[in-house]
Amino acid sequence: MPPVANIAPPYLQCGTGAILWPAMTRNLTLPLRLLCLLCLLAAATARADSGDYNLPGFGEGNAVSLNQEYYLGRAWLMSFRRQAPVVDDPLLQDYVENLLYRLAVSSQLRERRLELVLVDNRSINAFAVPGGVVGVHTGLIAKAQNEAQFTSVLTHELAHLSQRHFARGIEAQKQSSAAMMAGLLGGLVAIAAGAGDAGMAAIMGGQAAAMDSQLRYSRQHEQEADRVGMQNQVNAGLDPGGAAGMFEVMQADSRRYGATPPEFLLTHPLTESRIADAKNRAATYPKRIYQDDPNFQLMRARVEVSFFDDSGKAVARFREKRASGGKQAVPAQYGLVLALTENGDFAEARELLQPMREYRPDNITYLVADANIDIGQEQYDIAIGMLQDGLEISPGNHPITMTLGTAYEKGGYYEKADRLLSRHARKHSSDAQLWYQLAEVQGKAGNILGLHQSRAEYFYLNGAIEQAIEQLNLALPKATNNVTVERLHTRIAYFRNVGRALGQLE
Repeated sequence: MPPVANIAPPYLQCGTGAILWPAMTRNLTLPLRLLCLLCLLAAATARADSGDYNLPGFGEGNAVSLNQEYYLGRAWLMSFRRQAPVVDDPLLQDYVENLLYRLAVSSQLRERRLELVLVDNRSINAFAVPGGVVGVHTGLIAKAQNEAQFTSVLTHELAHLSQRHFARGIEAQKQSSAAMMAGLLGGLVAIAAGAGDAGMAAIMGGQAAAMDSQLRYSRQHEQEADRVGMQNQVNAGLDPGGAAGMFEVMQADSRRYGATPPEFLLTHPLTESRIADAKNRAATYPKRIYQDDPNFQLMRARVEVSFFDDSGKAVARFREKRASGGKQAVPAQYGLVLALTENGDFAEARELLQPMREYRPDNITYLVADANIDIGQEQYDIAIGMLQDGLEISPGNHPITMTLGTAYEKGGYYEKADRLLSRHARKHSSDAQLWYQLAEVQGKAGNILGLHQSRAEYFYLNGAIEQAIEQLNLALPKATNNVTVERLHTRIAYFRNVGRALGQLE
């Protein structure tokens, strides 16, 4: 990753409340030095004061430990966030994250420190990066017909992690982990950014050595992930038939769009025998009736609304879907509420939402939609009261907290927003968008020390190390006690070590 552009220090425009943010450059390079960060982070955690950062070797038969995989994944995620279109939707993030952890409990994963990244891309795709990073394209959510189909892809990806296919692949091929991961991860970034063919070329180019044996091993991994994933699907109380159903959706999607298959199939080849195997394996489990979680259909509608650039067209589309009736009537009505809210048709949105709220008063998705209507109408105090009541019932809930932070900010309650989001950030320290929103409200509240600290964390999580250090240097003169000064110096030293590993600093 090249150094970011040099820019003037950011500042708060007096009188307007507008905050100027440094711009981060985006490009699709992924240097091998990034992969060394896992070693640095592991060493920094254990020997923060010694300055001893000896890097363990990879390849040549050396196994990759779970801890090394963990830091490798977090290093890659920093770069990925900066380069790929990542979704900022607390409701969707919370739903998929909770589902992912539910599936992890039923899996063989030994390392369950998972990190979810939602990618704003309409293609059917998901991926798992060594160290517990799981990526989901919004297109997968939109195309899956039910929760079982969606979770069949997640359990498959978790199986790749639990069976440690990355580490086993390195051992089998006697390859350098850095070289192998540079090609694989660079390809995933390209695919996420929409360059499907280029992404596949990067993946294949990074794996050119020993291609025949690697493809054979890949098929073995896919078969194992299918088998283990389906068992974990059943363990979690979900329909094992979801896998074959999702394969058929992908196959139909591939036929619909001609020669270009869904992105998932570029790295997970699909054959008729694989579909048949999934059906036969599912048939071996005891038959029972599985209930589709209605929350999945709501999230699916939410994603579909986000695909429209024109909210008026979204309104027309969801009116049509709602009129069709059937099982999709309720999610279509929710989608229509969202589209109407975006279009400024608040009265109709409230009229449609009200019976849904009365039927399921404890549903957080409906609560947030209700609050957003009030926010859109500038009835901030009503929204705040509603969301505060929600937090009384569900303390610390992520989407409620983030929406309340927005209501506080738009209502001019900047100090309250600062206190709320600062507490929340301590429990969600890896959420880059949370740090961004927190910095915004801290600037408006006049908390310039906090503003620079939050910006630093945001830039760090996006791999912009120079800018992160710059923000902490700007924070130092604002510190009023020795404890804060010491913490800032410690964080600066840590960021410098990370920056050296990334090749951004000398």
